[in-house]
Amino acid sequence: MSTTTPRTPRTSIRHHGGVLRGESGAGWLFTTPMLVLLGLFLVVPVLMALWVSLSDWNGNGSPFRSGVNFIGLSNFSSVLGGGGLSEQNFGEALRNNAWYVILVVPIQTIVALFLAVMVNRQVLRGRGFFRTAFYFPSVTSSVAITVLWLFLFSQSGAINKLLSWIGVNGPNWFQDPSGIIQDGLAGIGVKNGPGFLTGNSFLGVSWWDWIGGPSVAMTAFILMAIFTTSGTFMLLFIAALQNLSGEVQEAAMVDGASAWQRFRLVTLPQLKPTLFTVLTLGLIGGWQIFDQIYTGTQGGPAGTTVSPAYLSYTAAFQDQNWGQGAAIGFILFVIIVAFTLLQRAILRDRPVSKRRMRLYNLNPSTRLSGPDDKDDPSHGPDDGPQGGPDPVAVGIAYENINRQGN
Repeated sequence: MSTTTPRTPRTSIRHHGGVLRGESGAGWLFTTPMLVLLGLFLVVPVLMALWVSLSDWNGNGSPFRSGVNFIGLSNFSSVLGGGGLSEQNFGEALRNNAWYVILVVPIQTIVALFLAVMVNRQVLRGRGFFRTAFYFPSVTSSVAITVLWLFLFSQSGAINKLLSWIGVNGPNWFQDPSGIIQDGLAGIGVKNGPGFLTGNSFLGVSWWDWIGGPSVAMTAFILMAIFTTSGTFMLLFIAALQNLSGEVQEAAMVDGASAWQRFRLVTLPQLKPTLFTVLTLGLIGGWQIFDQIYTGTQGGPAGTTVSPAYLSYTAAFQDQNWGQGAAIGFILFVIIVAFTLLQRAILRDRPVSKRRMRLYNLNPSTRLSGPDDKDDPSHGPDDGPQGGPDPVAVGIAYENINRQGN
């Protein structure tokens, strides 16, 4: 009688990190086509643009031909400190875009969050209809929206007609280059700025013009951006709101927190990752405004709607100054990265101070212990079942700390 020896299960040989032998090569095999496409259509063009920004290429022939010379940072210096028309044009474009970002990003974020909270309410009927209606402008062509905006904000358009019903004489929106803050100051008798603002300048633009606010024409574009982008960010907030646990909300209601307190102290802190995403996307999109300007005003009136992206286009394709156009593009890239890092630093999670930890009798070095710590002599009667402090107690204490801080 023969006996069958049971087969020993085959042990998989793994590399460091738990990856099976051969999996690493298969992974690279599957990702290689995409890496090649990214390198061919993203990395190579960026490197070519960098070379153009450092050369005197005039757009004729290849930028790598023998007649193209390396000129270093001359294109960058002419834009940032050349003292000529190039510096002034870039300063005006930067001022216009800065006001655009300052107003669009926070307003569209607040509007999107408000719409998301309203649409996410269970008692609201027809939520699907409202979600579609609010999101619809985001999927409409920006060129079509711009043309519509030109009709609505014309001298005899619907917006001025509505303003006339309340006794307001609307401006000629896309033909008015005056800054809205300067217009407001002029309404109370302040028509000229102080000498230290009008006599000093940055990038060829006086400080009085820097703080003069966006032009009336740029204000119309700001309203259009808020109208078209709030729906997209609303969906991001709705997705985040639907993933929040209702237990914390119920606990806050039991504690007697009002609706505003629950939103500010419970809901909003949990939306921080989504808030960072929305602000980052809004910041990037705000600094890259181009198609609305190209379709609507092409920089007018008086250059008060020119953006750095549009200025880069006109410098390269209209003025044939390809090096300067590429330099403006890289400066814009640095600006976007800098503001993104600043925003990340502002929204980062900060540790609770030791003073507040002592206020609530919490040891900053205390950790939640594992099952092996249950016999530890430091385990007190108020600690959790596994040797560390009760996680619920820690959560309540941290919530109280946050409330006191706000």
